[in-house]
Amino acid sequence: MTSNTTSHLGTALITGASSGIGAVYADRLARRGYDLILVARDRARLAELANRLSTATGRTIEVLDADLADAAGRARVEAKLREDASITLLVNNAGLGTHTKLLESDVDQMSRMIELNVTALTRLTYAVMPGFVARGRGAVINISSIVAIAPEILNGVYGGTKAFVTAFSQSLHHELASQGVRVQAVLPGATATDFWSKGGLPVEHLPKEIVMSAEAMVDAALVGFDRGELVTIPPLQDESAWQRLEDARQALAPQLGGSSPATRYTAAAH
Repeated sequence: MTSNTTSHLGTALITGASSGIGAVYADRLARRGYDLILVARDRARLAELANRLSTATGRTIEVLDADLADAAGRARVEAKLREDASITLLVNNAGLGTHTKLLESDVDQMSRMIELNVTALTRLTYAVMPGFVARGRGAVINISSIVAIAPEILNGVYGGTKAFVTAFSQSLHHELASQGVRVQAVLPGATATDFWSKGGLPVEHLPKEIVMSAEAMVDAALVGFDRGELVTIPPLQDESAWQRLEDARQALAPQLGGSSPATRYTAAAH
């Protein structure tokens, strides 16, 4: 086992950790000095990743096999988040997605997507936040998607779930930043993972110029985390474009309430 000279940063719990983006986060965070709790359904793959990373980094790595779309599986992870005071970082990475059009998609599968992308992420965050606030320290990284702000690109339910993740992250930051809690929403574009093949469109069929490797995406996201960003969009070259959109949203906010309808909606306007 390689000795680890990196300072200990607590424990990071990562969902969807057995492959793709989650597995890269596991590697990078272990090398930064985090112990890990790896969560996914496939215990064998988790154990293999844990053994490899433990040998490479000397960190303590625990595996927790659970289906987060199932209430019983979620409850086990929620209990871990509530009870383990060593946890300083939650990476909500587990999720389902599809590029299939709404009316070509199975509604039960769409419901399962909501259960995982929205309900599980919300419940795990609720489980960990009281401890973070009590200790005045902690961070949550929520993996959203560019479809949160461009929902027309892919399936509408998927886009809706990711819009929730981004809005939830922004609200958490507003409520809890002053209490020592960090929140980051990461909005990847097309990333080279099995997301695409599971939906019937292998990533090799996408234009190469729009596809980022999982390693490059996570490394960029962690730079954004180090910069203290609330929203990180790894493929966005013009940072000011996002800032202009956010400034416009903030400027609109004070105009969204009123005791009477806008004049265009009154009888006099017709």
